[in-house]
Amino acid sequence: MSKQGSHAPQPSGLTDHDYRQLLDRVPAIVYIADPGELGTWHFVGEQIYAVLGYTAQEWRAHPELWAQRLHPDDRERALQREVALEQAGGGADTEHYRLLHRDGSVVWLRDDAYLMRDTDGQLRWHGVMTVISEYKRLEAELQRRAAQQAAVAKLGEHALEGASPGELLEEAVTVAGQLLEAEMAAMAELIADEEVFHVRAYRSDDAAVSRERIPATAQTQPGFTVLSRAPVIVEDWLTETRFDPPPAMFGLRSGVCVLIEGAHGTFGVLSVQSRRPRAYLSEEVDFLQSLANVLADALERQAIDDGIRHRALHDRLTDLPNRVLFMDRLEQALARLRRRRSLAAVLFLDFDHFKVINDSLGHHVGDELLTAVAPRLRHALRASDTVAHLGGDEFAILLEDIDGEDDAVEMAQRLAALFTRPFVIAGGEHFVSASIGIALARGGESAMELVRDADTAMYRAKERGRARYEVFDEATRRRVLTRLRVENDLRRALEREEFSLHYQPIVAMSDRSIVGVEALIRWQHPDRGLVSPAEFVPVAEQNGLIEPIGRWVLERACRQAALWHAARPDSRPMEIAVNLSAVQLASAGLVDTVQGALSASGLTASLLCLEITETAMLRDPEATGEVLRRLADLGVRVALDDFGTGYSSLSYLPHLPLDTLKIDRSFVDGLGTEAHDTAIVEAIIAMSRALSVGVVAEGVETDCHAQELVRLGCERAQGFYFARPMPTAAIPAALARGNFRSRGRAGRSSR
Repeated sequence: MSKQGSHAPQPSGLTDHDYRQLLDRVPAIVYIADPGELGTWHFVGEQIYAVLGYTAQEWRAHPELWAQRLHPDDRERALQREVALEQAGGGADTEHYRLLHRDGSVVWLRDDAYLMRDTDGQLRWHGVMTVISEYKRLEAELQRRAAQQAAVAKLGEHALEGASPGELLEEAVTVAGQLLEAEMAAMAELIADEEVFHVRAYRSDDAAVSRERIPATAQTQPGFTVLSRAPVIVEDWLTETRFDPPPAMFGLRSGVCVLIEGAHGTFGVLSVQSRRPRAYLSEEVDFLQSLANVLADALERQAIDDGIRHRALHDRLTDLPNRVLFMDRLEQALARLRRRRSLAAVLFLDFDHFKVINDSLGHHVGDELLTAVAPRLRHALRASDTVAHLGGDEFAILLEDIDGEDDAVEMAQRLAALFTRPFVIAGGEHFVSASIGIALARGGESAMELVRDADTAMYRAKERGRARYEVFDEATRRRVLTRLRVENDLRRALEREEFSLHYQPIVAMSDRSIVGVEALIRWQHPDRGLVSPAEFVPVAEQNGLIEPIGRWVLERACRQAALWHAARPDSRPMEIAVNLSAVQLASAGLVDTVQGALSASGLTASLLCLEITETAMLRDPEATGEVLRRLADLGVRVALDDFGTGYSSLSYLPHLPLDTLKIDRSFVDGLGTEAHDTAIVEAIIAMSRALSVGVVAEGVETDCHAQELVRLGCERAQGFYFARPMPTAAIPAALARGNFRSRGRAGRSSR
């Protein structure tokens, strides 16, 4: 016998009689018994009578009772585990099994026992059997409910996956019969014109059920269910007086019937029938009703299938195909391409500056614009083409059966022309433009790859000025792969300390002395060598890495400038300039970052100059002005870099706390040789005087450049003519040299 327990010394002061009485009051069967089916039971608590209907004396007198009363389904397992523990020489064991009560009912027991040697050296079971019937009943009930919920969910899932109504009906009656332990389950469809129910699906041992036609009257259980609009239960057909019995009883005794009701009417009923009388529990009725509700939804879908399918596969706002339908059609088009020689193309269209419309006029205006664009796009295409709204301001177009790239380009041009006419939205006319990417399909590509490639080409169009189209080609693919490689490597560059700073001197034109340096980041890639900032900075700006990289540059530059100043306490302080990207400028934490770098390094704030570009500032002049004022409050200087390239109004300049204008190298390059460049530089220098701000010329490469700048009264300059960017260790020697005299042409400047 598989039993457990433990020896414990008798409490002091208790007699054996007292101890036995105490054990008899424990609400469980305490026992000591020998192993084996016929092992002697040395002690059995009196509680065995309340649990199993046998007295302790009867149980001890008949050792075979335990094995005989084991439930047939548990017998082999229990005996095998007992033998295994006996062969192991003892040990603890816990089992759940069923014993049959004297009256034949089933009792679940938890048997906690220990097979151990007594003082006489014999192996004996010492254990406690606790009744867990209620626990097992609850466990079984939870399992039944879980199975029922899973069945409903699975039926719903199959409905959503597009299973046919016939398949769903068969599944519903099958699981209803199985999980409600009914011998028959059926779905009967209401034929209203004929006032009958027709059995459409059933689960029964008798095929005659399929031929049943049940009157839709109050005298039948299905008919009364429809009339009462509620579940109808029959506990025993032999005593039922409300309804006529089913035409074919098949020995049925009880049943429950629920309504299958759709939004537009009654479809029929779902019922189960059992060969034993029973009262169906509310949760069983709820389960059957849940199945019926899923069927109702599925049948409703069949009735209005086209409408539901349209809503599922089309965008609510524009009524165009959505991403799901577009990808499905693209997959089908690619499959056709593999079978025949033809071409297809995917065009990815995205509005230019759509965010400005949403932010300035409101999202409802943006929605109006999308709604207005949709019919223009649809009418511009052939009947065989597909235009889809993928979300936001993104549209995708599938062109099938085209001859080549020229056809796709011609369509892109036609689509672009749609945006030359204004859209009437929010009571006014608005002009918008779009960037378009094109990817050609020859049959070997995947749908995801084509959409991705077209999307990449569209972003290439935006980078090249917007309101244009670009075709994805191998060169674009190489750029994408390079960009991905740069992005992946860039994420590890900071932690691997692959970045360093070089410094380009800024000289005073009066005596060519160094008055400051500009900190320029360098990336020494372990495999590719020196990577140009022009290659990795734009990537860092787009993937969110520019902020940690920019913070590192700022902190390193401030610390280095402070060290140089400490090494030359009697020399004129040297400014250090650090470039800020547009992303950093828009960051809410920029001012705190700058203040932290100054505090950590001990650098005087006025010696730090932050350089921002005109285009970055113009993204949001009002917000930028507020950030610049907060930086000015710290004492930090601000320079407007690449001045003259922003093509913007100059009216904002007097209202911003700027300290320096940096003349872009593109204008300096023509000094002394190109009259218009010379005129622009002269105008910028004059403007700087009028605004009382400093001016620095970038890209000085020749003696002619330098002489012209002196003639025009430019205060400071930097460029290869004076010095290339140099590593940290080279700056002290440059400072010791004092100044830079004429050096001749040094080649093109580069950061």
